[in-house]
Amino acid sequence: MIQPVKFITGPFAGAIFLLRGLSMLRRKELRLFLFGPLFINLALYSLAAWLGVHYFAMALDWLIPSSLHWLNWLLWPIFALLLTGFAFFTFTLVANLIASPLYGPLSEKVLQLVGVEINPGGAGERIGSTIVADLASGLRRLRYFALRALPLLLATAIPGVNLIAGFLWILFGAWSLSLEYMAYPLEAQGMRFPEQRELAKSSRMVALGFGAAIMFGLGIPVLNIFIPPAAVIGATLYIAQRSQKQVEQ
Repeated sequence: MIQPVKFITGPFAGAIFLLRGLSMLRRKELRLFLFGPLFINLALYSLAAWLGVHYFAMALDWLIPSSLHWLNWLLWPIFALLLTGFAFFTFTLVANLIASPLYGPLSEKVLQLVGVEINPGGAGERIGSTIVADLASGLRRLRYFALRALPLLLATAIPGVNLIAGFLWILFGAWSLSLEYMAYPLEAQGMRFPEQRELAKSSRMVALGFGAAIMFGLGIPVLNIFIPPAAVIGATLYIAQRSQKQVEQ
């Protein structure tokens, strides 16, 4: 069982919980729950990297005359930066979509390790109305993200407004990632998206700090393979300690 530590809050608390999640990836109790997500992440990232390098090399050979091939040394670093950005926006979305059925059991196992009671009917026992409720909660979350991403997308095309659009995208990305990963432990305790959102709002700085740390980690090649399961664990540790603190009060 994981021993509880002093509850922390503030803008840097989220990053600390993500680091705790990374450190827990080595625990033998979680290995069975980590193999699937890590394999999915590694396979998707490797495939995306191979396809990107292969087709970018083909594009360079087609677009750049042989007399200008010396430009390749300049274009490849630019491509590496673009690939990193592309990985951030697509890798997380696709990997989470495929691995989401595996993250619920991982979160529930961490809750068990810290001694927090989960909602009756765990990941292996959920049937009927509970599955429907989880699905409805996920759809509400997607709708919430889409309704806010569209205005931001339009803002990037408006002269003047687009000067702050990049900053707003960072805030929105951090907030969205925080809600996405905190959903796993909260749904294990029977809490749906409207309640999840209100809880995140009550500790907004922690949520934004947590999401920002995830964004930073996802932008680092190789490390980004481990960030999603570490984020699930980190979010679960935060929710568990928050629940324990409320019980003590």
